Amino acid sequence: MSSLRTHDDTWDIASSVGTTAVMVASARAAETERDDALITDPYAAVLVEGAGTGPWASMLDEKIVEKAAAIDPEIAAMFRHMRNYQAVRTHFFDEHFTAAAETGIRQIVILASGLDSRAYRLAWPAGTTVFEIDQPKVLEYKATKLADNGVQPAATLHQVPIDLRNDWPKALREKGFDPGKPTAWLAEGLLMYLPADAQDRLFALVTELSAPGSRIAAEAVGVRSDERRQEMSARFDKIADELGIKREIDVAELMYNDPERADVADWLNAHGWRAKAVTSQDEMRRLDRFVLLPGAEDDAFATFTTAERL
Repeated sequence: MSSLRTHDDTWDIASSVGTTAVMVASARAAETERDDALITDPYAAVLVEGAGTGPWASMLDEKIVEKAAAIDPEIAAMFRHMRNYQAVRTHFFDEHFTAAAETGIRQIVILASGLDSRAYRLAWPAGTTVFEIDQPKVLEYKATKLADNGVQPAATLHQVPIDLRNDWPKALREKGFDPGKPTAWLAEGLLMYLPADAQDRLFALVTELSAPGSRIAAEAVGVRSDERRQEMSARFDKIADELGIKREIDVAELMYNDPERADVADWLNAHGWRAKAVTSQDEMRRLDRFVLLPGAEDDAFATFTTAERL
């Protein structure tokens, strides 16, 4: 369970779950600067600048990682893992949308989109419509920030400002979503912030809205022991203190670490989808981005699931 979450909590880009979107964008910005970058996101740095969550922008900086290595090599490895993981994850789900577009799908829904910039940076075919669903303040921040920098979406974009715990299917339809058309869905960086029963409800609603031929991709994070989580949190605090980084939020405390959570591929296969999954370890190894984390349990890593509606 999460000690910092309530059934009706809300956030902007500088608070609670919203801050994690800044961390992800920071990782994309760092990846974009690499000579061997897996993805290119020219807008990530723009979105991070002035977001009001400085620690996330700095903790994934290579200079900070080098300083951290002198204090705690395992934490430094964790920072490198976080950067590489975000790059691999982004690459994987970019390919999900590319494959969906190649089948003729022109309706896209990004659940809990945060600072996702795919509506702006991917080469969408003509006639593509992207729907982004997230908290109103998060979507407003992104739209304003990009517009102020002269950035325009590469597809028709409809923002759907609503909490996923409310009647988001109704809000989605009101923005022009057509459940009769095949859709490519994405649940990236989302499921770990939902209780297990809310995850089931989310997929049930997605299934109801998905015409045959629709596709979905989702990220799921493994369960860690409370002891391991507390240990890593204490070590992150030590690093932050020694580097002068103000760490106001422990991301692990925002997540629902629920051992009863359904396996995504199993749930989808049982509810009218044909699903397959790959572990993040295998995908990171395939792309030569795996970082060995001493003491980390195998089941603490993530899985990336893709599925097609039958």
